[in-house]
Amino acid sequence: MKTGREREDLATSRRPRADYRTDLVTVLLGTWFSIGLFLDAWAHSNVPELESFFTPWHAVFYSGFAATGAWILWVLWRNHQQGLRGLDAVPVGYGPAVLALPVFAAAGVGDYLWHTFIGIEQGIDILFSPTHLVLITSMIVILTTPLRTLWSDRAVVAPTLRRFLPAGLALAFATSLVLLFASFADASGYTGAQVIKAFTFDKGAGGSGRASDLASSILVTNIVMIMPLLLVTRRFRLPFGVATLLAVVVMGLSTATAAYTNLSTAIGFIVSGVLIDVLLRKLDPSEDRLKQYRVFAAAASFVTWAVYFASAIIDQGTTPSVTEMWTGAPVMAALHGLLMAVLLVPTARR
Repeated sequence: MKTGREREDLATSRRPRADYRTDLVTVLLGTWFSIGLFLDAWAHSNVPELESFFTPWHAVFYSGFAATGAWILWVLWRNHQQGLRGLDAVPVGYGPAVLALPVFAAAGVGDYLWHTFIGIEQGIDILFSPTHLVLITSMIVILTTPLRTLWSDRAVVAPTLRRFLPAGLALAFATSLVLLFASFADASGYTGAQVIKAFTFDKGAGGSGRASDLASSILVTNIVMIMPLLLVTRRFRLPFGVATLLAVVVMGLSTATAAYTNLSTAIGFIVSGVLIDVLLRKLDPSEDRLKQYRVFAAAASFVTWAVYFASAIIDQGTTPSVTEMWTGAPVMAALHGLLMAVLLVPTARR
């Protein structure tokens, strides 16, 4: 009697595995795809006269989808031409993307109809549009294809940065998209001045709404940023540079959306990425090294937000007046990171 793992291995062994070049092209086309979405999000928030579905930003977005979809279908056709039929022509890891392509296309048509009959969103409502939610979900499934490819290759445990690059870019763009659709609670979009102002208030008056906004945004952003790293460290011994790559991609798109007003914050996140890479190198966290895994989750979260406040303080030349808030926020983030690690890996793997 074969185990579930053995049956899975047997099924995937009959299917082709996409090579490095195929995955790299997939993620580079996904970059085009992602940039189009961020351009569209920027336009919805910053172009008040936007009244049509047919815009330059939608053109970049949907042409990126068309190019990505055409490439994936060509990969299937190439395998078909080599004699593979049915599911056997679908490379390992590409199946979910093949299913997501028609879902995205249908949601695109639905989005056109929505804009035609309901109107063009101009604010936070863009993040709650049903058609946009289907688009983003199917888009993430498509973009993470190279990550699934590498994940399924059991021979790869400690990849080089070059080998991990397609999966790393896929992970970074997926993280960016999740954070984009949580931008109502995204601490990376704050400027240094906004950070200082948010945690500067009269404690006797019970605080301020802006302080609550920043505190909740730190919680959401921390979880969105730390979870991808905790996920991949369960499967791989990550090469130096992955955390920096994640920070550069996420903040590159974030600063563009914020019209480059949050550059000091972006620099802080990138510096944090380098420090987190150092933590990865020193701690070597994994499912088998449970103590190091949990220490990494807490330390990486703490470092991110300690540097976040340091960059705001350096940028503005002053500290927030409420010491408890800006000194306690990194500690709170560390506890949340630790909780995420415990939830992901409750006990060491036997």
